[in-house]
Amino acid sequence: MICPIETRVITAHVPVQLAERVDQMAAHLGRSTDWILKQALATWIDQEEERGRLTRAALADVDAGGVIDHQAVQAWANSLSTNTPLPVPR
Repeated sequence: MICPIETRVITAHVPVQLAERVDQMAAHLGRSTDWILKQALATWIDQEEERGRLTRAALADVDAGGVIDHQAVQAWANSLSTNTPLPVPR
């Protein structure tokens, strides 16, 4: 026997145009608005968690001294439009 997933109702006020777009997407995909909203919310949460993970990793890298000199980055960026671009600074 499969146990049903426990759910909870979340209410949110959204602009009418956004609600209409959700309705249109649901009709286009042949899915319920519920399904569209669950997918969108799950995707957004996954992206925000990944952004947080990447930010923490970047800050740890900086704390460990993993920084690149501003002038080196600027010189590299300026060289990109030339015939002899510099290697990416490390």
